[in-house]
Amino acid sequence: MQEQTEEKVLKVKNTINFRLFLFAALFLAFGIFLYCKIRLGGLRPSDFCFMLFFVFFALRPIKIKRIAALAVLLAVLGGLGAGLMHGYTVRFLSGEAEGENRVTGTVISFAEGGGYWSADISELTFDGKSTGGKCRVRLSGSVRTGDVIRFTAQVKRVPLPRGADGYGVSLFTSDVRYTAIVSEFEKIGRSNNFFHALNAALYDSLHANMSKDGADISYALLTGNSRGMEEGISENFRRGGIAHIFAVSGLHIGILFGAVMLICKPLGRYRFLPALALAVCYSALCGFTVSSVRAVVMCGIVGAWNAFGRKTDFLQSISLAALIVLLASPAQWLSAGFRLSFGACLGLALFSGSFSRAFGRLPKFLGGYLSANLSVQIFTFPVLLEAFGYFSVWGTVLNFFLIPALPVLFLGLLVCALFSLVIPPAAAFFLLVPEGMISLLLFVFSFADLSFVLAGFSLGAGAVVWLVGCVALSERFRLTVRVRAVAAASLAVLFAVCVTLQNAVFVGVKLQSYSRGYGHALLVRTPRESVLVIDGEISLSDCRDFLTRTYGGRLTAAIVLSSDEMPAINVAAFLSADCIHAREEIETGLQKTEVVFGEEFSVGQMKVRYESNGKLVLFAESVAVEVDFEQSQSLGADLFIGKDSGGLIFYLKNGIIKAL
Repeated sequence: MQEQTEEKVLKVKNTINFRLFLFAALFLAFGIFLYCKIRLGGLRPSDFCFMLFFVFFALRPIKIKRIAALAVLLAVLGGLGAGLMHGYTVRFLSGEAEGENRVTGTVISFAEGGGYWSADISELTFDGKSTGGKCRVRLSGSVRTGDVIRFTAQVKRVPLPRGADGYGVSLFTSDVRYTAIVSEFEKIGRSNNFFHALNAALYDSLHANMSKDGADISYALLTGNSRGMEEGISENFRRGGIAHIFAVSGLHIGILFGAVMLICKPLGRYRFLPALALAVCYSALCGFTVSSVRAVVMCGIVGAWNAFGRKTDFLQSISLAALIVLLASPAQWLSAGFRLSFGACLGLALFSGSFSRAFGRLPKFLGGYLSANLSVQIFTFPVLLEAFGYFSVWGTVLNFFLIPALPVLFLGLLVCALFSLVIPPAAAFFLLVPEGMISLLLFVFSFADLSFVLAGFSLGAGAVVWLVGCVALSERFRLTVRVRAVAAASLAVLFAVCVTLQNAVFVGVKLQSYSRGYGHALLVRTPRESVLVIDGEISLSDCRDFLTRTYGGRLTAAIVLSSDEMPAINVAAFLSADCIHAREEIETGLQKTEVVFGEEFSVGQMKVRYESNGKLVLFAESVAVEVDFEQSQSLGADLFIGKDSGGLIFYLKNGIIKAL
């Protein structure tokens, strides 16, 4: 009886082992997360569930000292995270006011596409006055990394991101504080940064000796800059679940680190030093992206611990790497790259052992691949849905063939590219084999149908339930078989309920807004109708992206809200809508799509009235919804959507009651 009691106590005590770096990283991240939710909007009660769940089990067995230690650690590191994030936000909002300025800066990344060049520039001066942050510019001519350029343009400030504004989050986490469209600029010099020069030389060599698509893919594979890839090809890679090969991450750094470790084997325990040095240089070439920095930190930790005979705790290594990254740049918590990178590693740490045992009877290579792949996808599934709006069904199959081939492709391309820089006359010869491999990859993905994805819905609070379930059901969480089975069943039911409530409309009216650059859209859903309102600036790809994230069914109608109706009608014609509504009658030339013109009309039980070309009011489920993509003014509607709100503003007649 005594032995059974001791065994139960041991199980309770070891439910969550105390790891200093794990607790520190989680509490720091929670402070950052809480600040972002309060400052940027979208705080929900479910956002506290994961941390409450973790702390509850971390407190067992409940003792005063343990409670005090965790409370102090949470208060200190949570407060530190919130403070760091506040400081980052204040710096982001600081600097020069928008307006016409004479700007000088150094190009740190660039891309060509859509008939223009875009670039991020740093080391900014406005009218001779130095300022922090970066500026994203659209240029009429070509530039290279390291070019120092000067121009005069109307510069706009980037606002804080709101809600699900993925593009705004990307700018915010990259510290891009300004945007500008530049008609004329001049190159006034070159940066002294060696890695900038190497990056530019690499781009020129690849594009001079390979086809454009092959060069763009090779450059993305080597540097992580995939902005120049043709949109159709890039989308196919994403839908195939292999876009991670273009984000320099643990896979790339690990391949390079392992190869140098093998070459430097005669150095014994210190062979990790040259491997780490080369990994740092490679990360510098890629602009110190979060995934490459995380990988370098982890390689350094693992290499150092192994060199001095210390046992490596993978969970501790991940946690320390996350702690370092968040202390250096707290805003990275918001980026999809950070969450995917650390989520993949966390999945490996929590589930790889369990899956390895489950697949123990399979051939070693197949079992190892399946266990690693499933472990990674468990934690990255909700992040992929949130970041891209869909989850690839093909990823498991395609990665089975691509990952084993990646070391050969990546290292071969890297070596050949470096030789092409050292011996320029023979560059075409050195790049011949890599171009053949890239061309084969392009051929396969150009004709493959990878449209089978999970899309058209969002997880909402279900994402929290999913993550809680992942942690609770992992092998690191010591639960009895009966308790684990009950927990799995309960969490599965709760997850299904959360996702259903998030996406289905049973009563009332549900509004979801979207903004990307100058384009805007609004999805209005009732239990019977689904209507998409768009303006003339939104593109077809943006509309599809919006619907991929929110609604997978057929639209009852698409409504055009613009003084220039034709561009919006052309976009709406390619959407899955039963008909298109516009205000002023024009000749469209469309035969297969019904276009209905009029100032007042009905969509099912929904009534719609145009106030002007840029403003309309919908009456649905006893609620008046005013949509105005040109101004931010209300005419007394119950609900109001304006483009400058960063999302949705709720009005109760003449008073604002809630803002998102």
